[in-house]
Amino acid sequence: MDEPPYLVIAAELRRRIESGELRAGERVPSTRSLVRDFGVAMATATKALRALQDERLVHPSPGVGTIVGPPPRTTRARPARQVAPRSEPDSTLALERGQVVRMGIAIADAEGLPAVSMRRIAAELGVSTMALYRHVGGKETLVLQMVDAAFGEFPLPALTGDWRERVTAIAQTQWAAYRAHLWLAGAVSVGRPQVLPHLLPHTDALLTVFKTLDKTTAMYAVISLFGYVRGLAQAMESEAMAEQDTGMSADDWAERQSEQLAAAIAAGNLTAFRELMSDDWEFDFDLDQLFAFGLDLMLDGLAVRL
Repeated sequence: MDEPPYLVIAAELRRRIESGELRAGERVPSTRSLVRDFGVAMATATKALRALQDERLVHPSPGVGTIVGPPPRTTRARPARQVAPRSEPDSTLALERGQVVRMGIAIADAEGLPAVSMRRIAAELGVSTMALYRHVGGKETLVLQMVDAAFGEFPLPALTGDWRERVTAIAQTQWAAYRAHLWLAGAVSVGRPQVLPHLLPHTDALLTVFKTLDKTTAMYAVISLFGYVRGLAQAMESEAMAEQDTGMSADDWAERQSEQLAAAIAAGNLTAFRELMSDDWEFDFDLDQLFAFGLDLMLDGLAVRL
């Protein structure tokens, strides 16, 4: 079985280090260089470097990059002398909240939400970390602004037609946002909804559709729809990460499991599975089709209530 791409990259960098091609203190190729040289996603390149960090073969150096060698030992810092505050560089003065939010979204799109940190964004923008706190507050506040900005890219269309057409349009808009930003579904809460200017209109529009129901039923209908779209969207990120880590698509993975599945069906006398596979039937797993199919099922159920 082929090794996952990130392990292939880590093995190559490990070889260069052990052969002396990359010496202690030297900078290893950046994630952007690895993306270009190996033709992988940013998240895969990042995971390769993290694997080497776990082995203590490399360590990150702020403002420099990833360096060959274990991380330096930390020493107890001496009390700092009181110095007059320095004025911020011009780049910090010109920094806008929108820049910070857009950079956070760009990092999350490329590497996932865990890669977003105030220090990382500050390094990408060339400003001090403290400058970001003055513009957007902490990371939790920043993520909320990222979520709001991401949904802002997908405004609700003009809602026309019957109730089913309007609900479908709202759900499809949310699905499009989640598909464009795979980290987004994991950042949205169903049980503790965030008060976000670009997301509240979705709730309001659904409540308008369900105004003939009693208030409790209407709220459960809204939450159920949000939960369905968000829950299925989370599968997109996990599937993308699995494909990056293994180098196999969902169809490739299923094909690799066919013999094991056949053995399990025979051993367990699973008659329904046996009938399903008896005529070489192939299932085309497609998340977009699954989303549309599941949405129809939910709307059929709501039609009874409405």
